[in-house]
Amino acid sequence: MDDQVLLGSGRDADVFALDEGRVLRRYRAGGDVAAEAAIMAYVGSLGYPVPRVDRAEGPDLVMERIDGPTMLRAMVEGELAITDGAEILADLHRRLHELPPRPNSAPGTRVLHLDLHPDNVLLGPRGPVVIDWLNGTDGEPELDLALSALIAAEVAVNDMFGSGALAESFLRVFLGAVSGDPLRLLDSAVARRRGNPTLSAEEVSRLDSAATLVRALSTDVRQAG
Repeated sequence: MDDQVLLGSGRDADVFALDEGRVLRRYRAGGDVAAEAAIMAYVGSLGYPVPRVDRAEGPDLVMERIDGPTMLRAMVEGELAITDGAEILADLHRRLHELPPRPNSAPGTRVLHLDLHPDNVLLGPRGPVVIDWLNGTDGEPELDLALSALIAAEVAVNDMFGSGALAESFLRVFLGAVSGDPLRLLDSAVARRRGNPTLSAEEVSRLDSAATLVRALSTDVRQAG
């Protein structure tokens, strides 16, 4: 580890620079990244923007280094308009859910990310790239939409990092741009977030308020449209 530079840390993992073109994502609790690597390889083979995976072994995922800010940072710093960011995220959902289902998946399901929010999109030289596929699986696309909407609403109601107003504006545009109904599986999204062990007790306590905001803004968007 001495020759590896820490680039960042999330709730589950640390990311280290290996060289100019590769990074190592290491999960602190251990585990096996094989399923995550497989879903990244699948969507990447169909042209979806994900980092190239070079090696997956135990808790370690070696992959392409994407140089560029997260979408969240770009919006907070004024480098990317809120409207543009929300529309990009909605388009990333659309593109993902239009991919053909994986072999042997249940009828009607598609590949889901289940944690697709602005901090998991890097704005690299080849455009937006989606990272952090730990939760990736097959399922109903509207669960993906509901989770993205709920996560944005959590930031809004918690005013995380002083970005509450920004998050609410983002959510309003996102709800108007998506294809599909983020409300249909919103209760399932809340239950999933409630069971997330990385959320604090305070964050969990505000999930109902976040869901209420999603419903209210969705109603406003529908009436305005």
